[in-house]
Amino acid sequence: MERVVCTVHVSWTNQSHQHHWGVQQYFRCQQPRPFLRKRLSCSVCVGLSKQGERFLSSVATSTTNENVNRLIRKFVGSSPKPVALDALSHLLSPHTTHPHLSSIAFPLYSEISEAPWFDWNPKLVAQLVALLEKQGRYDESATLLSESISKLQSKERDLLQFYCNLIESHSKHNAFHGFDDSFSRLNQLVSDSNSFYVKKQGYKAMISGLCEMGSPREAEDLIGEMRGKGLKASLFEFRCVLYGYGKLGLFQDMHKTLQEMESQGLEVDTVCSNMILSSYGAHNAHSHMIHWLQKMKTSGIPFSLRTYNSVLNSCPTIMSIISGIDSHHGYPISFRDLMEVLNEDEALLIKELVESSVLSEAIKWSNSEAKLDLHGMHLASAYVVMLQWMEELRNRSIEGKQVFPTEITVVCGSGKHSSIRGESPIKCMVKELVTRRRSPLRIDRKNTGCFVAKGKAIIEWLQ
Repeated sequence: MERVVCTVHVSWTNQSHQHHWGVQQYFRCQQPRPFLRKRLSCSVCVGLSKQGERFLSSVATSTTNENVNRLIRKFVGSSPKPVALDALSHLLSPHTTHPHLSSIAFPLYSEISEAPWFDWNPKLVAQLVALLEKQGRYDESATLLSESISKLQSKERDLLQFYCNLIESHSKHNAFHGFDDSFSRLNQLVSDSNSFYVKKQGYKAMISGLCEMGSPREAEDLIGEMRGKGLKASLFEFRCVLYGYGKLGLFQDMHKTLQEMESQGLEVDTVCSNMILSSYGAHNAHSHMIHWLQKMKTSGIPFSLRTYNSVLNSCPTIMSIISGIDSHHGYPISFRDLMEVLNEDEALLIKELVESSVLSEAIKWSNSEAKLDLHGMHLASAYVVMLQWMEELRNRSIEGKQVFPTEITVVCGSGKHSSIRGESPIKCMVKELVTRRRSPLRIDRKNTGCFVAKGKAIIEWLQ
């Protein structure tokens, strides 16, 4: 591929640069109360290495295209393969924390493609095509797309994978024009192919993409089309349609999909249940959520961390607390205090959650150590689980049925996967919570992603 030189007009002035980094500094863990003004995003974004962060910081302060191109060449030439590809993937993500720098993704890809270690990657190219389309750079997008199709034309399965990647990337960017074009190409490939694998995977991608784009009814029609061709839709396709209806608040259609699944002998499992809970939560249908949690319990469907996340992210009082909106009133630092400020539906939701085994599964309890692992939890879940856990510690110390552990540990992570590297919202919350509770828990000097305390000190604190 011919190297592309960056000729994009750089608009990152010193003033905008200072504003951007000022906003980032605002969310540092050392900020005074309220303890968190930023909600934890559920979106996934590729983490950046320190080298990648320095590169993007340098680009952000550059004022000429020539300097940007020099920085790109220097970064690719001096970076290991994973570092360079992570930086590119970060810029290609719809959830990048550097959207103002996304225009350098194409020249960065062009430079990377010249590196001796580079292997052509259909998923990476599909992401770049979708981004260029979103940016209105249609000529560059069309050229890259044409080159890729020519490369894969004689390899049906590889071309299939590329079209599937295109549909996924366009749907994540909510790019209708690019999605429609990719959908037509994939649909034609599926129609022309005699391969069961190609047809099955093609329908899977089209159904998923349509639901992501807000068209579950068309996706459901494709399931009917599959049936007419002797193809049986899997649990994945039904989940897509179910969640597609749920996100739009079309609960009657969502339940019809559930009934169709059950008639096909497909199990309504924890994943399906979490999608249903998330759908209800997005539309503040708390009474429906309570009913569904109870149904999960009676049906023996296990709760998971995602169940906690889906439910608690829909509780406005809790989200208000963790985002600092209620900071002038203070915020609950015990489970009992929290229950007192919740409305009736929220209290019932949490009651259903705390009766599950999720907390016990997050705790490793032995004579030597009691460890609570908050990995996988969103901020609201981590907050509630921390309050639960403190209550559990108190109960165990009072009951005295077991030897109290010699060490207490809370694992919250150091922020390697946070939107701003090294700044974990959960760690900030735990630090603020233990400080306000005057807990002996302190950041571990050997592992800054953990809080530790001696069991004896915890017992004295609880008394």
